[in-house]
This record gives sequence, structure tokens and C-alpha cells, in this order.
Amino acid sequence: MTRNDQQTASTVRLTVAQAVVRFLANQWSERDGQRQKLFAGCFGIFGHGNVAGIGQALLQNELAGSHDSVERLPYVLARNEQAMVHTSVAYARQKDRLQTWACTASIGPGSTNMLTGAALATINRIPVLLLPSGTFATRVSAPVLQELEQPYAGDVTVNDAFRPLSRFFDRVTRPEQLPSALLGAMRVLTDPVETGAVTLALPQDVQAEAFDWPVELFAPRVWRVARPVPEAVDIADAAEVIRSAKRPLVVAGGGVHYSGAEDALRAFCDATGIPVGESQAGKGSLPHGHPQQMGAIGSTGTTAANALAAEADVVVGIGTRWSDFTTASRTAFRHGAVRFVNVNVARFDAGKHAGLSVVADAREALTALTEALDGYAVDDTYRERQGALWAEWDAAVEGAFHPPTEVTDKLAGGLMTQGQVLGAVNELMDPRDVVLCAAGSMPGDIHKLWRVRDRKAYHVEYGYSCMGYEVPASIGVRLADESRDVFAMVGDGGYLMMPTELVTAVQERVKVIVVLVQNHGFHSIGSLSESLGSQRFGTSYRFRSEGSGRLDGDVLPVDLAANARSLGAHVIEVHSVGELHQAIKEAKAWPSDGGPVVIHVETDPRVYAPDSASWWDVPVSQVSDIETTQTAYREYLDHKAGQRPLVMPTGIPSAPESSS
Repeated sequence: MTRNDQQTASTVRLTVAQAVVRFLANQWSERDGQRQKLFAGCFGIFGHGNVAGIGQALLQNELAGSHDSVERLPYVLARNEQAMVHTSVAYARQKDRLQTWACTASIGPGSTNMLTGAALATINRIPVLLLPSGTFATRVSAPVLQELEQPYAGDVTVNDAFRPLSRFFDRVTRPEQLPSALLGAMRVLTDPVETGAVTLALPQDVQAEAFDWPVELFAPRVWRVARPVPEAVDIADAAEVIRSAKRPLVVAGGGVHYSGAEDALRAFCDATGIPVGESQAGKGSLPHGHPQQMGAIGSTGTTAANALAAEADVVVGIGTRWSDFTTASRTAFRHGAVRFVNVNVARFDAGKHAGLSVVADAREALTALTEALDGYAVDDTYRERQGALWAEWDAAVEGAFHPPTEVTDKLAGGLMTQGQVLGAVNELMDPRDVVLCAAGSMPGDIHKLWRVRDRKAYHVEYGYSCMGYEVPASIGVRLADESRDVFAMVGDGGYLMMPTELVTAVQERVKVIVVLVQNHGFHSIGSLSESLGSQRFGTSYRFRSEGSGRLDGDVLPVDLAANARSLGAHVIEVHSVGELHQAIKEAKAWPSDGGPVVIHVETDPRVYAPDSASWWDVPVSQVSDIETTQTAYREYLDHKAGQRPLVMPTGIPSAPESSS
């Protein structure tokens, strides 16, 4: 034999790690007859916990890549364990959750560095496979380097921290356990309801242990991603509720995108005239310019969508989990008898707000609802109101993208407004290019202002809103579709959390465009702090003053452009709108294999985007010696008075009386 496999007719002798790699390379997903590799590859950082296990197995797989009988599992070296999970999540989201990556890390801190990524994946319902390494299963050398010792339980390790953050967790302490663990992991990764982070903890000694595996374990296996169809009675009930509505409203969530239901939603809206507000994950469910497109809804929504939400008598949620930003902390829907129809593949989400539940794939449910509502449409007055509200908001967006001279004349030399930066990128990028963001003030502004013209052109992670997501995630999106440029919009706070993956982009020659906005602090939290009466405390990047002892001195002499340049990125520094336009054009023209481009721009954080006329529930100190906090608490009580209870009437027709 030419390789280090000892094989009989029915078994093949491999280590546990080699078996994991060979198995993963042969897994496929399929939906609507389209089949693709489930795993695009494996990101990893090696240490003593996995270098001789998964690391050796990936090397063996790479060296055997010329053999037709060996499926490849490409390996990519990352710089930060949390970051490689973010990259995998972004890739999976761009692929509509039909493909993902595996992530391997060493024992101890290497593995626990993935915990934040695991939480982000599970909260956003995005599949990613985590392979944290562990201490010796045999405990022959215990305690080993980086081992957690618990006096009350000898089998507890740091990897148990993954349990509450994972949709599936297993620890393989014997080779015989591996097949069932792998099959269980694949089941969850390909289940649109159960998916999220999947963790298979692998002790370092077990990874290197050899075993005779049945050859059938490594045969190509196809996992079909289901499209659950709705119950006919649920569609009939939902149609009856919607037909009774004078001012219905659709709230489109991420489920519209994951099921590829955009065309079905457009057909539904064309037929009924029902307007659509979008959550962060659902942004772009209808393209900009569609007459029923009212844009973002909720705390970071448009005034158009929020005005219609306040008046809606029936709200149809499609693929949304009803987060507090979407409902404006349960103050968005103010009609006294508002009813909810919840379409979701997950019964858990479909049951929220005690609405009428339609448990089904979004595309299938929308198609059925459109048929059931044949002949129904909102009246002309409601259509005209939609148009008027949208025209008013669209004018406000123009004012943010191109602010009047009375705003720009007050800016210090070289500074721009955040709205100007967003407007320039939005207007100069191609319709298919992707905007990406996660934390700070920009996700809210992008949600409100961005004009989305393609179903996959908007990628804002707001389930976990994780600072540092932007740079690694941009790599994942670009790897998922190299025909699109990716514009990662990141503030200085988010950039400083995780700039290291610029090196990975350089290494892999991945072209990503990072628009780095320097405003010398935490813009979003600074604004929130001010609104809560806390006076932007602890949110600015400044020297500590000798007199006051507070962080209110001069801004820090931090050169983020130089930092990005030192990591190998091509950096363009801009100091005017004209220079910004030229930089975007230069970045667009950058070679597709030229690596990352960073556009560095400074903005004035005191110029805000148009207000959403909405609210977000963040508690304010009930007692304080500070006058600004006292004022903020009085305003907080006013908003709390408008919150609605969870339970809403369903509008389900009464059941017929029993004949018994």
C-alpha cells in the first residue's frame, strides 16, 4: 500500500483523527436536487492538544490529495480561534446554511477561545462544527498542562463550557463512540430547526489512537435539508385572519433568506399589496424600490415601517424569532387588537406572541398563503399611505448620505459623517457586492439606511452583535462567493478586537475591502450611555487627565492605518468625500487575488443618522445623585408604559361545538 492505511475488505485502520477527517470530507448536503460538499474545509490552530491528532490527519489528507480515492478537506491556518469560527459562520450564512467549515483548536485556551464563536453561531442558528481538543482520556499523566482540575468531578474539563452554547455536544473518549457522535453531529448541522454550533470534544490521546473502522463509515453520505410543508388547516386559518385585516404588515426575518423565499415573498406582496418591514437578518427580503418595501423595522427601523407597525391590525412574521430590536422591546405594535400569524420552520419561534402558528418552510408557506388569499388585496388608501411614508423616509436617507452644508461646514478638517461614508459605499459598490457589519453604531445605521438590491448583498450579524466579527467574517463571505466584493464596515473599537485575520486574508490572497471608521471610541455605546444619563462614561479612547483622573484628556495617538499596513493589507487613507469615492473605486479595481484592502476614514460621532421614532429597552438606574440619570429614568418610565404583554389574541376561528 502507498499510504499509511492498513485496510481489509471490510475495515480500514486509521487513528480517530484520521477517521474524523476522512468522514467529514465525504459528507454532502442536498436541497431541491442541488448537492454540495457539506464542509468546504477546516480552519485550525495547532498546539500540543491537536498537532499530532487532527493536525497530522489534515497533513495526511493533504499529501494524499492526488489520489482519486481520497476526498480532500482543505486546511486553512487561522490566527485566532474565535475568529475562525466567525469566518465559518459567515461562510455558512452566505451559503444559506447548506455548507460550512470545521474548526480545530488545541487544548485549554485554544479551545475555550472558540466559546464566543459557538454562542454566536447558536444564537444566529448557523451551522459550524467545532473540534476542541481535551486532556488525556486515560488520565495517565494527569494533571497535564492546561488541565482544569475540579475536586468534585474528575471527568469535567473546560470543554464542558461548550455544552450550553452548542446545539449538539459529545465527547469521544473511546474510538467506538466516534461513528454515533459524527452521525449525530451531521444530523444537527443539516437540520434547519436544530442547527447551530455542534461540538465534538476530542481528548488528545484519543485523537491519536488507532482503530479498525468499517469502510462504510467513509462512504459518501448525503444529508437532505428538509422543506417542511404547512398543514392545510393552518394555511386556511392564517388566510382567514389576514383577510380580516385592514392594515396588515409582514415582518420578514432571516428565514426568508435561508429558505430562498424572496421570489415567493415578492409574489405574495404583488398579489396582496401587504407592506414588508425587515429584521436585521431579513434585510433585503424585498429589493430596494419594490412598492411594498418599507425597509428596516423596530429599534433600528425606518419611520415608514415603524409607522405601519404601530397601526397594523394583523402582523405576519415570516422566519423571524421576534428579538427585542425587531419588536422595539414590545412597543412597536400598538393596535389595541393586533393579531399575529407566525410562519417559521421552528415551532419554538412560531409560537411566540401567542400568534397563530404556521410551522413550515418560509417558501412553501408563502406559496400556499398566496394561493389561499386569491382575490384579497389591501385597499388603495393603504397602498398610498405606504408610498407616502416611504417617500418621506427615502428623502431622509438622501439627507444622511448627502448632508446639507450647514452640517458639513461644522465638521473639523478631514472628518466626514458616518452617513456620508455609508452613502458613498452603498452608491459606488455593485448591486451584488456584500456589505458586512456586526457591532457599534453602524449596524443600526446600515439597517435603516442601506439600499439592498440583491438577496445576498446584506450581511449584518445582530443576533450576538459581536465586536471583532467583521474582518474574519468578510473572509468567509468572500470564500463563499468570489464573484462578489465584500465591504466590511467596522469602527475602531471593533477593529481593535480582532484585526489579526487580515494576516489570514494576506496568506490566502483573499480580497476583502475593510472600511475602517476611526471615531476614537465606542460610538454606539457612547450614544446609548448619553441617552441613559451616564454621560458617555468610559466610551472614549483618551488619555487620563492629571487633574480629574478621568479618561477625558486628548485622544490617543493610535494609528490604525499603520497597524493594518503592518499586517500586510493595502491601505488607503482618505480625508474627504472625494478621496473616499476614489478609494472605493481603487478598492473595487484591486486584483481578485490581491489580498485585503483597508480604507481608513475618520468621522465625527456627534452627527447621527435619522431617528427611527422607536425605542430599545435598556434599564436606567432607578436612583442617582446625577441629574442626567434622573432625567433619563423619567423618560424610561414613559417608554415602559407603552410595552405590551407577550400574549396576544390569535384570531383563530372558534372550534365547533362537540356533537357528543
